Amino acid sequence: MALFPETIESERLRYEVIRPGAFDPFEMYEHVKPDAPRIKEVTQYLTWEPHATPKETAEFVEHAGEQFDSGEGVHYAIYPTTGAHEGEFVGTTGLHPEWERRLATFGLWLRPAVWGNGYSGERAARLFELAFDRLDLDVVAVEHDVRNENSERAIERYVERFGGRREGRLRNAAATQSGEVYDTVRYTVTREEWAAATE
Repeated sequence: MALFPETIESERLRYEVIRPGAFDPFEMYEHVKPDAPRIKEVTQYLTWEPHATPKETAEFVEHAGEQFDSGEGVHYAIYPTTGAHEGEFVGTTGLHPEWERRLATFGLWLRPAVWGNGYSGERAARLFELAFDRLDLDVVAVEHDVRNENSERAIERYVERFGGRREGRLRNAAATQSGEVYDTVRYTVTREEWAAATE
């Protein structure tokens, strides 16, 4: 049995593992290439930049597959199961354990076409289950660029829902591919907080 499930479902979304043979890089490339719709908005507060070629996306898929196979992490492609974008690729999410620290971090990006639908919180609920129930970890940490107000609102909502807290601002905590250094805000939810909020 694989450490991470290959497919997960939630109320309105399906999550399919990203790895060679299971995911077509072109499906993602169409939405992350330099002339993709609103790509500057998508990547404005992310650590990666638009993919210059399909080869760059294929390399990401290969890297994601290596992480999946080694138990270092998992990336999922996200597909709505209802609504105007049913069956379409709308973004990716990831979970990355730090086994020695008994901690996992989450990542997410979504196409602007589905912003504002509550998908971030719905996806977080399923990843908390994965982190605590299946992987037996103790803490989940989430960070966002301090300038990213949309992520701030979304993260604060689901962290509060699951009993977690804002830990604070981390100065010069991350850098973009181009070398720009920026501050992040960190939030955590513990296994006990999550269990109390979901019992």
